[in-house]
Amino acid sequence: MTTEQTSLGSMLREGSAIAVRFAQARTASFVLAVIGAALFVSAIVASAIVIGNVTDSLIVPVLDQGEPHEGLLWPAMWAVFAVALWKALAVILRRTAASFLQFRVQADARHDLIDHLLKLELSWYQRQSTGTLLATSDTDVRQGTFILAPLPYGIGSSLLLVGTVVLILLIDPWLALLAFACLGAIVAVNMNGAWKMFGAFREVQTLRGDVSSIAHESFDGALTIKALGRIDLEKDRFEQASQRLRDRLIGVLQMMATYRVGVEGLLSAITVIMLVAGAARVSDGAVTPGDVVTIAYLLSLLFIPIRIIGFVLWSIASSRAGWERVQSVYDVTDLVPYGDAQPEPDESGALVSGDAVSFSYDDGETVIADLNLAIQPGRVVAVVGPTASGKSTLTALMARLWDPQVGAITIDGRDLRSFARSALPGEVAFVSQESFLFDDTVTGNIAFGVMADDEDVKTAAQLAGAHEFILELPEGYGTTLGERGTSLSGGQRQRIALARALVRKPRLLILDDATSAVDPSVEARILERLRESETPSTIVIVAYRTSSITLADEVVFIDEGKIVAHGTHRDLSRDVPGYARIVEAYADDAEERRGS
Repeated sequence: MTTEQTSLGSMLREGSAIAVRFAQARTASFVLAVIGAALFVSAIVASAIVIGNVTDSLIVPVLDQGEPHEGLLWPAMWAVFAVALWKALAVILRRTAASFLQFRVQADARHDLIDHLLKLELSWYQRQSTGTLLATSDTDVRQGTFILAPLPYGIGSSLLLVGTVVLILLIDPWLALLAFACLGAIVAVNMNGAWKMFGAFREVQTLRGDVSSIAHESFDGALTIKALGRIDLEKDRFEQASQRLRDRLIGVLQMMATYRVGVEGLLSAITVIMLVAGAARVSDGAVTPGDVVTIAYLLSLLFIPIRIIGFVLWSIASSRAGWERVQSVYDVTDLVPYGDAQPEPDESGALVSGDAVSFSYDDGETVIADLNLAIQPGRVVAVVGPTASGKSTLTALMARLWDPQVGAITIDGRDLRSFARSALPGEVAFVSQESFLFDDTVTGNIAFGVMADDEDVKTAAQLAGAHEFILELPEGYGTTLGERGTSLSGGQRQRIALARALVRKPRLLILDDATSAVDPSVEARILERLRESETPSTIVIVAYRTSSITLADEVVFIDEGKIVAHGTHRDLSRDVPGYARIVEAYADDAEERRGS
């Protein structure tokens, strides 16, 4: 929906609905903040009444009529002090509750957003920019909940407006009618400003997402940028995006400043008009000087509340623009479906089957076509095939990173889609070539997401061939690895990722070229350990090295998304020419690498 298609009423209605939704989520904090605002408003009204009474009972008699002030001064001072204390306590309650409300709702919104994001299919992530998602979970959520900061005060200010008009009405109906008309004009100006700023805020949020996306790409691709000598070009690209955001923000601030000056000018004009009108009413004997002072004092106190009401209206526009981007994520329906099946305690490897499986990515090109597969429990199976033959896709389907469009992958006869959310990782562990490590200790990375003691972590590291180099780290298993494990080599990262999978003792272990950065001799020892260990796993490994292939119990040869042959390495080498050529090519490539 474009700004032109969004009416002022629609923007205010939807923005108000967002504010109500947030307030309902934390009702107690919102009610306390409103109570604090109401107490503050009542204190302002009380102070106006006190000042008016002090004027009529103390100031005018003493200054105009020369009466003594004995017996009048201290009661007036105590009345003023009591109102000031009342106002101070109200401010503390309002600001504390409103701040807690805003920051608590922000935290809730981010938690819910991340929870929703993690439920979405990988295909949706491939169409998104990581930087934009980061901006949505940070700046858009913050902007979307910004309305909560001034909202309680805005409600209190509205009450103050009503109280002011009522009080002036009780003093003099004609002055009340004039005040009501003047204040209505100010509200109309603020509503017009909020409407104009809605489109500007929406554009600002989009530009913030662009800046975040470029920054993320620059940081994530720093090595490539430096290697290709594109530092200056990348800096210019980021600078241009930042300048666009800067220029738009300046435009927004200029617009806000213009409206604020206009509103403050109107407030000053209203005060003058009310004083002139009040003086005329005093001359007619309709009101007293104290009444005029009360009215003038109320109007002077309205300066800040009027600004707050305008700020609330502008915040509705700002929050509506920010929350639109958050809501666009909530509206995504590409959710991964789950059943209610749970892992079953079993000390044997998993029976893996594929029944007429077909799969294609978003481009529609078929990657896996009518594939049938059966892997017996406890077997070590190597998946071999030429580039782009579907090897990685097949293993991703086994780990349920993707779902086939046709057919099903099953474990012990149970469709992977029947498992409850987070239940399948209790049966299946997947390790890819790209090993992601967290900015945590070695132990924290290996035991990520599971209850594992130090002995379990150590055993998993030994199986993965990581124990020896871990002990050589500055603090051993307590060493913090840094973001993405940048302090380690590629092979070391892969071995820790493998240990993270093994500590779960999965019944199906899937290795998608997960030891490609490891020396061949080390890889062979790792696979030997896995074969000889008591880990109850069926192991599926995408293999490129002959040493790894020969250690497997059987080989699945895949080409053009179909299983061409399934048997032992010896049988396939003898009976399947295409397989023999692939293995020979792998061996030649390994020989060339050793020679270089």
